[in-house]
Amino acid sequence: MARTRRAPSPLTTAIPPASVVPSSAAALNAGRRARELDALSASDRPVDVLVIGGGVTGAGVALDAAARGLSVVLAESHDLAFGTSRWSSKLVHGGLRYLATGDVGVARESAAERHLLMTRIAPHLVHPLPQVLPLVDTVTTRQRVVGGIGLGLGDGLRLLAGTPGTMLPRPRRIGRDEVLRLAPATRRHGLRGGLLSYDGQLVDDARLVIALARTAAALGAVVLTRMRATSVGAHGATLTDSLGGGSLRVGARVVVNATGVWASEIDDSIRLRPSRGTHLVLDAAAMGDPVAALTVPHPGSISRYVFALPQQLRRVVVGLTDEDAPGEVPDVPTPSDGEIDFLLATLSRALERQLGRGDVLGSFAGLRPLVDSGEGSTADLSRRHHVAVSNGGIVNVLGGKLTTYRAMAEDAVDIAVRHGALAAGECRTRSLPLVGAPGSPVSAAAPATSTPTAALPPSLVARFGAEAPVVLASARASAPSAPVAPGIDVTRAEVEFAVLAEGALDADDVLDRRTRIGLVAADSERAHDEVAALVDEALARVP
Repeated sequence: MARTRRAPSPLTTAIPPASVVPSSAAALNAGRRARELDALSASDRPVDVLVIGGGVTGAGVALDAAARGLSVVLAESHDLAFGTSRWSSKLVHGGLRYLATGDVGVARESAAERHLLMTRIAPHLVHPLPQVLPLVDTVTTRQRVVGGIGLGLGDGLRLLAGTPGTMLPRPRRIGRDEVLRLAPATRRHGLRGGLLSYDGQLVDDARLVIALARTAAALGAVVLTRMRATSVGAHGATLTDSLGGGSLRVGARVVVNATGVWASEIDDSIRLRPSRGTHLVLDAAAMGDPVAALTVPHPGSISRYVFALPQQLRRVVVGLTDEDAPGEVPDVPTPSDGEIDFLLATLSRALERQLGRGDVLGSFAGLRPLVDSGEGSTADLSRRHHVAVSNGGIVNVLGGKLTTYRAMAEDAVDIAVRHGALAAGECRTRSLPLVGAPGSPVSAAAPATSTPTAALPPSLVARFGAEAPVVLASARASAPSAPVAPGIDVTRAEVEFAVLAEGALDADDVLDRRTRIGLVAADSERAHDEVAALVDEALARVP
């Protein structure tokens, strides 16, 4: 029988500062979770905002609200970035695709949000990615012409957003040799150069969510994973601890539903039409170790493409599809055979060697929480986000794209403030760097003996930014800089940091979300025992 806990008090008075390792208010761990649950149980006063859902949207809402001085509780039934937020292409789009479909508003918003992410919010997690559209004979004249026009329009969005050309260079025509240098697997026969453009790419979408949640926590938000919300109403919800800690009723002046494709489980007035996007994971060697993404038009299309995107851990991710996904929403969606074959066949149209199932190391699929308009295919549904107060008094935030999470969160908190008559400051997230970013007010200070960032492994710096020295210098595990398994450039120190500072509670949290080892089952199997042992050691040291 679950025991009933009472409603929470405002965070600024009820919840004492957590003792964390390394010493940073941004650290999330099991000890902090237990203390904050105890503090919530001991008070009868409501928080200002209860956010349900720990993906990029929910974490963004929690950060925005906390940065305005509001008391916040974020409740996630599984782990941070458990759902759609970890299954993206890892692209921070400038909105080019939305121009092709006539959605100019979304295109401009995407370019503006990309600019903020790359220049201020998370420049340590987002880098420029060169993209090549190869001019091979399988790319039609119409696709070449429209593609070139689109790239020019996309560059116009870059200029409107104020992103400098030194960061995202202007698109241009390149020769055959340059195409092969950037994307060596490109088909030689009939290759007449290519179109080179640039967009933003996340080192990892799940790491963005973790950074958002940790920054929110540093500003006073309570971030609780493994807490399922039920009996949700306009002024609170019952949260049940899946780790056996009982249940509590959390009172709130405003409840924000940011559960994505599960939104209708919280508010049955919502009508969503989930769309499945599938990706394949290849060994980078199978693509000649590219340094640029390869962009291949869908057969007969002038607006849809398959991308082969170089990623961390020497992988290339190929995507993506856009298929109706009716029925019950699974915790972990599964790619269909047809989608896998389509991606392989479409990409192979531009390659020297045809790809087959034997080249696929792994695959994954995510469900887009699209608002149902009742007509057309899911590919035609708008990616514009929707924020509104339901008849039941819950603030629902739906749709949108990973790139525009911040704008979605700002709109949601604006509405929450008005709806709940909350005393809040202005939105600060346009200029608030996340933990790990240069100039972040919440990054942990590196110990005096830590290694300078320039001397650290580039992969570690790419994942942690300014915190990279802290990850190694604060580690207590033996051989902290050693990899967790041969050929996998994730260090033992990163596993410990995931537990002590990033809220990981078990090996799956580390393998599947704090790192992306789990994208390839064989890699996960090789690293599992070592990661599990390190997680147990770190949990034993959590204060």
